[in-house]
Amino acid sequence: MKQMADSAAGVAELMKTLSHPGRLLMLCHLVEGEKSVGELARLVSMRETAVSQQLSSMRKEGLVLPRRDGQTIYYSLARPDIARLMTFLYNEYCGV
Repeated sequence: MKQMADSAAGVAELMKTLSHPGRLLMLCHLVEGEKSVGELARLVSMRETAVSQQLSSMRKEGLVLPRRDGQTIYYSLARPDIARLMTFLYNEYCGV
């Protein structure tokens, strides 16, 4: 029972993160593959600074991974469980 309670707490934290429309939209776009901060900003109609702040938060939570190429930082989904969840959400809601 303790393990289930611990898992539930972790999932609840993940759902809090996903409850932000901008973060959810960014993660949906990352299902399609790695994207730069600038690409994500255009796709979600947000300023690059706001996108960078959200990505930094998601990086700390272990949802996305950064990769630097010169001056450009690219992000991708960090974990297989997040990729599976986001693929499901993308197929059900984002790709409509």
